[in-house]
Amino acid sequence: MFVVCGEALFDVFAAGDTPTGMMLDARIGGSPFNVAVGLSRLAQPVAFLGGVSRGFLGDRLGAALKAEGIAPDCVQWLDAPTTLSLIGVDASGVPSYSFYGAGCADRLLPMSALDTLPAATQAIHFGSYAMVVEPVASVQRALVEREHQRRVIAYDPNVRLNVEPALERWRETLDWMAARTHLLKVSDEDLGLLYPGMPFADLAARWRAAGVRAVVVTRGGEGALAWTAAGAFEVAPVRTTVIDTVGAGDTFQAAMLTRLAELGALSPEGLSTLSLQAWQGVLAFAAQAAAITCGRRGADLPRRAELP
Repeated sequence: MFVVCGEALFDVFAAGDTPTGMMLDARIGGSPFNVAVGLSRLAQPVAFLGGVSRGFLGDRLGAALKAEGIAPDCVQWLDAPTTLSLIGVDASGVPSYSFYGAGCADRLLPMSALDTLPAATQAIHFGSYAMVVEPVASVQRALVEREHQRRVIAYDPNVRLNVEPALERWRETLDWMAARTHLLKVSDEDLGLLYPGMPFADLAARWRAAGVRAVVVTRGGEGALAWTAAGAFEVAPVRTTVIDTVGAGDTFQAAMLTRLAELGALSPEGLSTLSLQAWQGVLAFAAQAAAITCGRRGADLPRRAELP
């Protein structure tokens, strides 16, 4: 079983003016929420561990979790607002962002939530801003510290500077996680922000030396690079007509974890002993899943029947 930790929120898009104001289109989002959806759609048992509001927006998030077949056992229902990310576009098509998250439910995860972790959990995924904002970051770190020696820890920094603009905070978190993470997936875009000009191979070597079993760098339309105990390799992109890339990285992560589970390699030892050919197949599967998401609008992640 998988447990995904982090935020579920609403991305709110400006949808046009009205005589008295403007219309807004609120869509369920959050990188960890997307990963949980992706795992469930790929036929993996998964629970979501995060703080969710008891208000009407939280009710909608809860309904989405239920509809997607994601176990609610670890959800913490809190008397706090739901995080909103407002996105507007000017006359030239340039987007602007406003983020409303201070004091919201996803940041207020209580330490008692760690007691809800299912005994059957094999892997725990962490990612995005819940690892760098308090108090949720400290709670999630406590979970990583407690579990990293007995369960697979997967991490995708998914940097969001509109939430936490201090790059040093993201770097410090990544360094801390590297000593406790087994599977690290990071985009080339994030690495360009955090470590401009540094070769990916040097960063991967550093993280592997810290204890990461496999480092995967996704590069959008250029495919992915990986460094594992079996060796370093590159996976070509899957060509598709891109509608949008929303949720593509989360799809890649969910598909990669799914394929590892299907191969029986979802353990620290399994990640270390998987053959190079098997690793290449894992990433090719993930790339194919991400391509399907890119070919559809609005983070519409694929289901298992759509993949080989």
